[in-house]
Amino acid sequence: MKNALSFDLEDYYHVNAFESVNRENWGQYASRVVQSTQRVMGLLDEAGRKATFFTLGAVAENYPELIREIAGRGHEVACHSDKHRRIFEMTPAEFRDDTRVAKDRLEQIIGRKIIGYRAPSFSITQDSLWAFEILVELGFRYDSSIFPVDHPNYGMRRGPRTPFRVPTARGTIVEFPMPTLSLGGARSPFGGGAYLRLLPYWYTRWGIRFLNEKEGQPACVYVHPWEIDPEQPRMKGSVTARMRHYLGLRGLENKLRGLLRDFEFQTMGELIGEMEENSSSNGGLPEIPIEQIGKIADHVSVR
Repeated sequence: MKNALSFDLEDYYHVNAFESVNRENWGQYASRVVQSTQRVMGLLDEAGRKATFFTLGAVAENYPELIREIAGRGHEVACHSDKHRRIFEMTPAEFRDDTRVAKDRLEQIIGRKIIGYRAPSFSITQDSLWAFEILVELGFRYDSSIFPVDHPNYGMRRGPRTPFRVPTARGTIVEFPMPTLSLGGARSPFGGGAYLRLLPYWYTRWGIRFLNEKEGQPACVYVHPWEIDPEQPRMKGSVTARMRHYLGLRGLENKLRGLLRDFEFQTMGELIGEMEENSSSNGGLPEIPIEQIGKIADHVSVR
């Protein structure tokens, strides 16, 4: 089974773990996003795989040639907001403006439509489901922002675990949630970020195979280019933030190589298109009304 491989294209100082860094001062830090992203693309070339790069508008503004290179090498460019602000901390108007600026900038750089979106810190939660209608209004066809787990900084404990369609007054959009396992009635996150860095590789491999073979569902693996850059400057922050950001950096590249070796990956846009086409004979992907998205029982699998 094919899975989706995605990279959240941001620099090490953009992350919310160090949100005490004033966005107006980002220019004071030495950027490493070009070198780390080119390293990622080299690994993808070696494996013959394509991926989706959810790109920060601020990165595209400063490094448009990097974005053109990503698109030119056959990868999908998608949107990761403009300034890495969490949705539930913005008003609908602020979210619309932030997203439009980023989307327009990316489209002008690569000369094609941007159809995918991922919120910073997976910040489509129960408090920001209103974002779906704005995403449809702006022309997005899919989103990958819901993490169906209980987490102090993000998440939707009773959110759907598998891809589904969200109907809105302006049209529908496909949601592709972050990967989780349902073990003993509890949600277990894996397959990206700190979970990929800290969990043993055999567990991640087993988890993806379980989703593919036992549940018949694809997984969405997510990585940040800065996660294969153990030499990045160390930022000031809380002990928790520093642990979450820095632990496991030295082992991530080998884990990514293992995933590229052990699984077949493609861009998220392509995978969603194939899923919709293959499911059309059965009525298509399931539709879940916005008001029901955070109310899926743990024992129910949306298929």
